[in-house]
Amino acid sequence: MPFTPLHDRVLVRRIEGDEKTPGGLLIPDTAKEKPQEGEVISVGAGAKDEGGKRIAMDVKAGDKILFGKWPGTEIKIDGEEQLIMKESDILGIMA
Repeated sequence: MPFTPLHDRVLVRRIEGDEKTPGGLLIPDTAKEKPQEGEVISVGAGAKDEGGKRIAMDVKAGDKILFGKWPGTEIKIDGEEQLIMKESDILGIMA
């Protein structure tokens, strides 16, 4: 199902981290933290300033991003867990 966020919101798919420690130990699901990296799936058109002019988004679909521990809202689209967050919740774009 196609989904386009509104305004300055971004739809993100989390990128799962490693399941092993650097020493080779397996990390059980109950001890894992949710990853703070993701891939942008789609972006809104951008917020509007006080004059009604659209503010362009700094991220685009396909960007790999880093975000805080408690970003946005978790949703399911076509059975896949994704996040909707404001652009301001994104800490940076990974090169």
